[in-house]
Amino acid sequence: MKNKPNTTYLLARLPIAVSMFGHGLERIPKLQGFSNHMVGQFSKSMLPVSFVTPFSLGLPFLELLTGILLILGLFTRFACILGVLIMLALIFGSSTLEQWENVFTQIIYGAYFTLLYYFAVYNRYSADTLISRS
Repeated sequence: MKNKPNTTYLLARLPIAVSMFGHGLERIPKLQGFSNHMVGQFSKSMLPVSFVTPFSLGLPFLELLTGILLILGLFTRFACILGVLIMLALIFGSSTLEQWENVFTQIIYGAYFTLLYYFAVYNRYSADTLISRS
């Protein structure tokens, strides 16, 4: 069987896309509770509430946006950069709480986004390809 890099890329793009979509979709309906939980967690860290609160309110929307863009394959490279930026913020936050197991998972997500960015040349089955052809 011949290796099909375009199909492989699609199969790699979709799991992280659905994960990010699911994170946002699940958190938005209970946004205030999610935010309150994050603020409570970070009350033990050096980060000020005035920083944590807006971040916690915006994070689910950024996760949802990243997921939607990656599911569609729309602005894929931008979505990968956005995903890495989200992970950098989460890594920093998790580090301030010394939640090293979360940091490890977030590093894996960041590496995944980076690989998707690097191999985006194989992003044939996507809205990006449809737009570039027209």
